Amino acid sequence: MSKKQKKLVVLAAALALCFGIVPAANAMHIMEGYLPPSYCILWGVICIPFLLAGFFKINKTVKENRRALTLIAISGAFIFVISSLKIPSVTGSCSHMTGTGLGAILFGPATVSVLGIIVLLFQAILLAHGGLTTLGANCFSMAIAGPLVSFGIYAVCRKCKANRRISVFLAAAIGDLFTYCVTAFQLAIAHPSEAGGVGASFGKFLAVFAPTQVPLAVIEGILTVVIIIAMESFAAKELKSIGFMKEAAE
Repeated sequence: MSKKQKKLVVLAAALALCFGIVPAANAMHIMEGYLPPSYCILWGVICIPFLLAGFFKINKTVKENRRALTLIAISGAFIFVISSLKIPSVTGSCSHMTGTGLGAILFGPATVSVLGIIVLLFQAILLAHGGLTTLGANCFSMAIAGPLVSFGIYAVCRKCKANRRISVFLAAAIGDLFTYCVTAFQLAIAHPSEAGGVGASFGKFLAVFAPTQVPLAVIEGILTVVIIIAMESFAAKELKSIGFMKEAAE
């Protein structure tokens, strides 16, 4: 990023921090109207610096390597398709795979934040999945928090010289589960239990999500490994151009 772009990201982060000092917060594919206006604004503002960083990252990646555009498109399409397959889980939300682990592994979490919000916007408008008022909240849980964890898990696994396919599986599966931990926490903050407060509400949301989300996370991990294997066969040049095939051979 240029100095001007870096300053813009820092400014956005500062604004997000300022707006973040408010009473509460909320998250992932949550339906329209389920969050109070203050929560919608809060999560939207918090997402701004991540989205700016992602936009600059994609712009730089494409300028330096046009082959990467194909892989970015594949990552975005994977997120759209896999996160559209939803299973009702709890009032105001649902369980489904996220698909963000693939993009996080290939390009890092910043790029996925932009892909994720585009997918969420289309799903809210075309599929009534999520909502426009809850776009920022859903973006934070699925397109920012989850990918950050996936990227970190993959980096740690590779540094520990773990098997690459196992690394991909763990990154995708744990990133998916973390997305729902964030969702449960955000829902708990916005709708605390009268008896036990946020803690009790958080536990209840996790308990409702777990029966469907744990197996879905495992399936997502397996699917992501399968996609990587397929890309190694049909998009080897593109993977080599971004350094993934070289990293995979180490």
